[in-house]
Amino acid sequence: MLRVEMRDSINAFIFRLEGRFTGEEAEHIRTLVTRCHSDMRLVVDLTEVTFVDAVGEDVLSLLKKLGALFLAGTSYALDICERLHLPLARKRNRSTPTSHVPLVQT
Repeated sequence: MLRVEMRDSINAFIFRLEGRFTGEEAEHIRTLVTRCHSDMRLVVDLTEVTFVDAVGEDVLSLLKKLGALFLAGTSYALDICERLHLPLARKRNRSTPTSHVPLVQT
């Protein structure tokens, strides 16, 4: 089962995924993102994803091609990002400004 939370931030459209990113549910996200693609930065939070199959990996790779950045707060999510070469976003840390890293304010 996959739970998807979508929200607008000041500078990004954030998809928060929870559960298994597989098969038909992953295809649904592909359709949703490609239909409503906007000029806002797309951020995909993979922190609560527990499993990704081959279809899910294909969708994540497509999101990367569309310019998405990824949040990965667990070792599994980090492994997915490393294997698929998905670019990581960093949450804004108000005490440490870094101009060279893409930031997401949530």
